[in-house]
Amino acid sequence: MNQATVLWQRATGIARQPAFMVGVRDMMGTLPGISAWGLVTGVAMVKSGMPLPLALFMTLTVYAGSAQLAVLPLLAVGAPLWVLWFTAFCVNLRFVILSTMWRNFFSHLRLRHRLAIGYFSGDVIFVGFTKRYPQPVKQPEQVPYFWGAAISNWLGWQIPSLAGVFLANEIPLSWGLGFAGVLALLGVLYSMLNDRATWVACAVASLAAVAAFALPLKLNILTAIAAAVAVGLLMEQAERRAARLRPLPAVRAPDPAKGEQHPVLPLDEAPRTLEATHAAAEKEHA
Repeated sequence: MNQATVLWQRATGIARQPAFMVGVRDMMGTLPGISAWGLVTGVAMVKSGMPLPLALFMTLTVYAGSAQLAVLPLLAVGAPLWVLWFTAFCVNLRFVILSTMWRNFFSHLRLRHRLAIGYFSGDVIFVGFTKRYPQPVKQPEQVPYFWGAAISNWLGWQIPSLAGVFLANEIPLSWGLGFAGVLALLGVLYSMLNDRATWVACAVASLAAVAAFALPLKLNILTAIAAAVAVGLLMEQAERRAARLRPLPAVRAPDPAKGEQHPVLPLDEAPRTLEATHAAAEKEHA
């Protein structure tokens, strides 16, 4: 059995898992915005003077809308190659931060599998994945869920982007379809603001992005991410410290599942073994 057959069988096995379709459904809400963003990116590549073969190659291999849009003006003015690479590197540095978080879920996979995940992963996929699996604990259904979301997102981007490349002369940039992608991301972001730490981190990121807007090469994006991560970690650490210093209640509410009818003292609630329970009962009757 050759390598291609093995990979195909593995891929079809993942696609048959129920979590795969869950990932597909979770991406459906953001696909209209992602598709509009991809369409505008395809149009912008051709209208910036990029030859058709190069535009097709870029959209299929780069697969990073923000980086593509950032380097297009530089390509139009004939900027040096190192400037293009450095600009794209700075814009995509956020994926370095995301990849460190992906390791919590996929570090056990083979290298080639992790490299494929690195290519197909994106901001929206990461948001949906961490919303579904907020705790960094490996679970069997996480791999098919990721691929369901990733394939949906990839097709939702590539098909409109290729359409934009081929129909560039028919679609004016004045339509402003790219803003639909921003709206889609804002909707996903709002759904994640579920505690004080994330609200504060979001506010700090917004202020940092605006304050650092004048930085070259869109470094304000990296500045905002770094500020948000730092503030979020500090908030979580402060909340854990406050929880440790918070005094325990004198009594706790009764637990009907344990047959309790009255408030009880907050004794050790760790489960006992059968032998320990018998020993405690004998000691009480002694």
